[in-house]
Amino acid sequence: MLKKIFIFLVAGFTLVNICGCFVLFAGAAGSAGTAAWLSGKLTEQVNYSLESTVKASKSALKSLKLSITKETIETDVVQIMSKYSDGKTIWIDIHRITNASSKIEIRVGAVNPDKEAADKILERIQRYL
Repeated sequence: MLKKIFIFLVAGFTLVNICGCFVLFAGAAGSAGTAAWLSGKLTEQVNYSLESTVKASKSALKSLKLSITKETIETDVVQIMSKYSDGKTIWIDIHRITNASSKIEIRVGAVNPDKEAADKILERIQRYL
């Protein structure tokens, strides 16, 4: 009996390791409110318009006493850049998914991305949404 349980657990862990990335992507794509750390960026889909998300992002940066150094506006994407006092650059990309949903991508630092700093900014943005 213990041998069967052990084999079942090993098979389960193997399955999770093989399919783990797929499950992460499926979960991130399937539901709003699930933040994912991929390729040095923190990404989350929110159920707010592009305009509302941009406004919340600017308010979040202001509340963290971070000034906007550059803002690029296109039809379906807005990029906001800022800098921490230690020189790390902050990029916030907001993509229009639909008229009522957006995707936020936050990257802090060019060479060694700082996940904790990106988490802090995302949490602050969520307060303003």
